[in-house]
Amino acid sequence: MKNHIKYYRKKYGMTQEELAKTLGVTRQTIIAIENNKYNPTLELAMKLAKYLEVAVEELFILE
Repeated sequence: MKNHIKYYRKKYGMTQEELAKTLGVTRQTIIAIENNKYNPTLELAMKLAKYLEVAVEELFILE
């Protein structure tokens, strides 16, 4: 599954560390998600979308 997390994170001027702390995950988790090496849980996907103020469907692309 592809995603646009890096785009939205940079749009808001956040570091991976800042986003990770806000969501209660490690920076490594954010790195893995951004690099499409890890699919987040539904709960984390929804938290990401809510925090980045974008619909889950816009943040994640199912291929």
